[in-house]
Amino acid sequence: MTITLRAGTRLGAAVIAFAALASACATKKQAAPSLTLKTTTTPAGTTATATAGPGKKEGIKKFADLVGKTKADEGLFPTYKVDGKYYFEIPDSLLSREMLVVTRFVKTPAGLKSFGQQYGGEEVNNQVWKWERHDKQIFVRVPSYSVRADSTSDMYQSVKNSNLDAVLASFDIKAYNKDTTGVLVDVTDMYNGDLAAISLPDNIKKLYKVSAIDAGRSYIDTIKSFPINVEVRTLKTFRASESPTDNTNGALTFELNSSMLLLPKTPMKARLMDPRVGYFGQSQTDYGTGAQRSEVTSYIHRWRLEPKDEAAYARGELVEPKKQIVYYIDPATPKKWVPYLIAGINDWNKAFEAAGFKNAIVGKVAPTAKEDPEFSPEDARYSVVRYFASDVQNAYGPHISDPRTGEILESHVGWYHNVMSLLRNWYFIQTAAINPNVRMAQFTDQQMGELIRFVSSHEIGHTLGLPHNFGSSYAYKVDSLRSKAFTDKHGTAPSIMDYARFNYIAQPGDGVTHLYPQIGEYDLWAIKWGYSYIPGGKTPKQEKELLDAWTKERAGNPLYYFGRQGTSIDPRLQNEDLGDNAMKASTYGIANLKRILPNIEKWTFQKGEDFDDVQTLYNEVIGQYNRYIGHVTMNIGGMNENFKTYDQKGPVYGFVNKSLQHDAVEFLNQQVFKTPTWLINTPELSKFDNGVVIGRIKSVQVNTLNNVLNPSRMARMFDNEAKSGANAYTVTNLLTDLRPGIFPAAKPDQFQRNLQRGYVDALKRFLTDDASQSFPGATSTQLSSMGLTPINIALSDLRPMVRAELAKISASLPKGGDALVKAHYDDLRLRIKETLNPTRPVVNIAPGTPGRLSETDQTEVNY
Repeated sequence: MTITLRAGTRLGAAVIAFAALASACATKKQAAPSLTLKTTTTPAGTTATATAGPGKKEGIKKFADLVGKTKADEGLFPTYKVDGKYYFEIPDSLLSREMLVVTRFVKTPAGLKSFGQQYGGEEVNNQVWKWERHDKQIFVRVPSYSVRADSTSDMYQSVKNSNLDAVLASFDIKAYNKDTTGVLVDVTDMYNGDLAAISLPDNIKKLYKVSAIDAGRSYIDTIKSFPINVEVRTLKTFRASESPTDNTNGALTFELNSSMLLLPKTPMKARLMDPRVGYFGQSQTDYGTGAQRSEVTSYIHRWRLEPKDEAAYARGELVEPKKQIVYYIDPATPKKWVPYLIAGINDWNKAFEAAGFKNAIVGKVAPTAKEDPEFSPEDARYSVVRYFASDVQNAYGPHISDPRTGEILESHVGWYHNVMSLLRNWYFIQTAAINPNVRMAQFTDQQMGELIRFVSSHEIGHTLGLPHNFGSSYAYKVDSLRSKAFTDKHGTAPSIMDYARFNYIAQPGDGVTHLYPQIGEYDLWAIKWGYSYIPGGKTPKQEKELLDAWTKERAGNPLYYFGRQGTSIDPRLQNEDLGDNAMKASTYGIANLKRILPNIEKWTFQKGEDFDDVQTLYNEVIGQYNRYIGHVTMNIGGMNENFKTYDQKGPVYGFVNKSLQHDAVEFLNQQVFKTPTWLINTPELSKFDNGVVIGRIKSVQVNTLNNVLNPSRMARMFDNEAKSGANAYTVTNLLTDLRPGIFPAAKPDQFQRNLQRGYVDALKRFLTDDASQSFPGATSTQLSSMGLTPINIALSDLRPMVRAELAKISASLPKGGDALVKAHYDDLRLRIKETLNPTRPVVNIAPGTPGRLSETDQTEVNY
């Protein structure tokens, strides 16, 4: 679910290819000598660490003299351990073959705080290696895939000339094997040292002030070879002045596993990306397309699925793939959750049937040591759902892909134990008004299991290549989500990849019981588009013609709409929202919050416990209320984004309807700026609140106001007025509509007085802050794509409009009232006066000090 964005999380329009790796079992310790390293830069601009060069030269020995009777661990590279040294026997047939090297933590220190790299199983780094021979040496080189040209292209040699592979490490050849078809190299120093690609990441080194690796407290644990991979497990200790738990150690110790996986000799045929269908992917500049310019090509990430029976597949029959997608459940997972995690994996078979495959994916219990002594969760041949003993409220679904084609090779889903806390709190806050089954302090295992199944499906979707589809939930009418028949069939959104959580719209009496998302119409379509097998040896461009036809058939149907993550421009593309009208949906949501809040203590009663849970759930009510407000606010100054091609009619970008923007401001006036007194539930607050509720409500109101008056929002509104004239919702309309909500005719209470001061202060910033809203290093197109539309405030119409608005407010303020209200209005007038006519610095000549100047500070009223 990647509830806290990470993959699933982890974004904008940028494409992310996530993590994976491998490991093996343990034998004896081996102390590591120190390794001298230097830094080099690859053509892609990434940093790699290389050996400084061969040490003392030794002659090439006879294979038998060096290895003796040591038995090889046969596999991709036969490996040997002789007198504490580790050797690879590299066959000539594997020289220059590309291999993906993925390094993961096996075990980490307690208390490690490094976002995304904290627990055993999480990825540290991945890199492609090629082993090459030059004279009496073997080099590890790191190819770059950022620039390419087909080998048949006239540009191929030119691209090769400017895309040289970096040398990561070098080794002297120690011996030739018996038939001289391979060489022996000593890899002890490389794996035992601090080579960046297979060692501790820089962010952790900086965080804990790591100075160097400590060779005396580090060793290679095991090196194991398998048919397509080599697994190296190491223990590395680093000298560090900071520690997550105990600085007296002066060190941090980690267990790591580096997996070197042979990439397919025949790469999978790539599939070109399409912004109208959501997939993670990768991009490169391609000079071999025949275009009259350099061209960026992008490929989606997907597993290689090919039918066992092509003839049956061509007849439209469901066919099993040659190789099934298999996920194993981490043996460390609590047994009661395993069936639900597996069910979430297997649910995707429904979607793969839309692509013509049956039994395409399966979840399995990891084999025991007795069943398969060679199985390891870190082995790159296996995809695993890893379970972390963590208080993090999250889960994420990464994947590792072939950088040449986008083929997904394996995945390690990260599952944090405390995701259950988040699920419990959100499910309660969003559904307890209509769902008596959640009115308890702790859910039953079956209830929690079903929520785990839902999250499992979401995360597995990421590992299949699918990003979040934040536009999906907009497809369903708000009132449809109050229908039991509709929700029983469709859930809450057409895609489980949206952040469409639980049904907060349904009201008591509606009878709705299916309250969360499921794999839906969009998911079936996305899998069909990405995974359908297209026979006939077509090129990716030829396949694109068929795929384009499929996409155009579904264009305009909201069920198949993909809305990207990473932008605040389109109000349809929001997380945690439901339905096609945020104002209507949020009104229903707030009505349910008003039902839940007074009952929190009663519904979660725990004998002998304090009121921490009451406080937590009250905070969740505030958080949910804020989400509803945010959903509505994005309509103001919003634009709808519908990616299209030349042969599709209609605009790609269009402004949100004027009446909808007006409705959004009216919602805020009624539900936010009119004091939400329902949040001041004295019986509940008396159990934990120590006098801060005024500040909390003030924060909600003022933060909302500042969000509405966002400069980028104003920039789009000015643009709309220039393009649409009278059909636009303008900045003038906004200020006019806000005024009665901020300054009602009735006597203002203390919350409204706070809000009025906040409004004047927000307007003041337009006159006093920097003259432009800009973001160095980014183009206006890039910023606008994310919703950060640039504006030069000093040169825009905004400042004169703000001055006029402040003058209107000052002139309309009442003269009378009780002492407190009168003081408030007098203060507002003074604030406005100082904003419109700031006190000029007065230059004083200090007595007896000719030429010495001082300035009096500008008067400023603080609150």
